[in-house]
Amino acid sequence: MTSSAPFLCIGHRGARGHEPENTLRSVRRALALGADGIEIDVWFVDGELIVIHDARLERTTNGRGYVSRKTCAQLRALDAGEGERIPTLREVFETVERRAVIHIELKGRRTSGPVRALIAEFVERRGWRYEDFVVSSFHRAELRTISDPRIPIALLLTRPTKLYALSARHVRAVAVNPALRYVTRPFVEDAHRRGLKVFVYTVNEPADLARMREWGVDGVFTDFPERVLAP
Repeated sequence: MTSSAPFLCIGHRGARGHEPENTLRSVRRALALGADGIEIDVWFVDGELIVIHDARLERTTNGRGYVSRKTCAQLRALDAGEGERIPTLREVFETVERRAVIHIELKGRRTSGPVRALIAEFVERRGWRYEDFVVSSFHRAELRTISDPRIPIALLLTRPTKLYALSARHVRAVAVNPALRYVTRPFVEDAHRRGLKVFVYTVNEPADLARMREWGVDGVFTDFPERVLAP
């Protein structure tokens, strides 16, 4: 049975299929394509929330070494593709400006506190809502320390196990985000019975998109937002 609820399009690291991932250029492209949400990855380094996916720099920048061993100034001096800098989370918020829900994946340790504080700042001082954000991670300890029940939380999963619902409850998750390779219709139905939304990553091919719609998935993370939003 196909769900009548909106099928949400979340730009994976912005619009990764078109622009350098996790850059402001990629975020702007996803917004221009009409994405409902923007997903980015965050590390806390040298007192700043830095938006980059990998623990190392080589794949997505012209730098070398571990992200966590650099200063903020060193990271910001790098080319993240097409002349783009590695952005801060604050810059992403200011670029999105409430035009899409921001899905923040916590990558490193001690990231949850600074993310919580920045969200609170934008809600309390800039008129945003807590519903403008979703915080997610594979690291359950980080999710448990979010502590503010107003911030929506999603539990990232690779292959869902029978204990996924218990883990989701422990971190107060409102959604679970499984990998496309392992998601099944029974899993989607079970999650929905438990009151959890399901957002699947990373879905780019038309046949997979059609299957996710048929199974009643709530939305997908995609490198190509226009493929999800095509009539």
